[in-house]
Amino acid sequence: MSNRTTVTEFLLLGFSNVRELQILHFLVFLVLYLAALVENILIVTAIALNHHLHTPMYFFLMNLLILDLGSISVIIPKSMVNSLMNTRSISYSGCVAQVFFFLFFASANFALLTIMAYDRFVAICQPLHYEMVMNRGACVQMAASAWISGILYSTLHTGNTFTISFCGGNTVDQFFCEVPQLLKLACSDSYLSEVGVIVFSVCLALSCFVFITMSYVQIFRAVLRIPCEQGRHKTFSTCLPHLIVVSLLLCTSTFAFLKPTSSSATGLSLLVAVLYSVLPPMMNPIIYSLRNKEINGALSKWMCWRLFSKNKMSICLLR
Repeated sequence: MSNRTTVTEFLLLGFSNVRELQILHFLVFLVLYLAALVENILIVTAIALNHHLHTPMYFFLMNLLILDLGSISVIIPKSMVNSLMNTRSISYSGCVAQVFFFLFFASANFALLTIMAYDRFVAICQPLHYEMVMNRGACVQMAASAWISGILYSTLHTGNTFTISFCGGNTVDQFFCEVPQLLKLACSDSYLSEVGVIVFSVCLALSCFVFITMSYVQIFRAVLRIPCEQGRHKTFSTCLPHLIVVSLLLCTSTFAFLKPTSSSATGLSLLVAVLYSVLPPMMNPIIYSLRNKEINGALSKWMCWRLFSKNKMSICLLR
């Protein structure tokens, strides 16, 4: 009991102690963060302003990109500020908030990817029932269920994590408050309850993964039965971006869980954390917009409209 101390702040892992490298880290993260913000905001705006894209698939995509914006905004700015200010500290409440919002956005993101797999399943395997099943009310309820489930899961996980007592100091071996790294600081007698929550989380993730896998097995079967090769290509192209996004998330998350654990921080753990926390929000807009004529067309129209409005305003001012 004597080793238990009240933690008021945590010390996050820095990428380097060299000032020049700290500035370089700030600049690299700034570029990555701005790129992710611009990409996601552009596509969300294009979907919101183009009535032709007000379909279930793009409605769910817009929600996914908003969640991506949230997840990358939770951890990157704090790391950038720490590098710029040459500090490592984060307050206890700040760490709690970071864990809560990151878990919320991540879990809601995975739930939404599962819903998007169901949307593609109904669209391809049951096309005659698509408008009835995926009506406006059903889509809103599904998206809301993803957000609500994310809040409930994050509340459970965060509350359980920070009810533990910390006996191992306050140094977190990661550049943000990552739950596995926080658990390394936990006392042995308060650790088991969180293990139960982690097992529950793994079961939920596996259930979603099995559902997505079974949905795409049925989708591939239906696509292969289409007699026209052009029709098969067009149908498959609507599923490919979602499949790539799911694979990217699963690969980076699996790599994060399977990486070798050690008591000391390594460059590998930092790299893995960047991969699963920064890479998906950056790549998702590119994956969904690549070779998607509808999104690219909407973006072009919106940019042309903005340019025309700006030029028209300039002409009016000159007059």
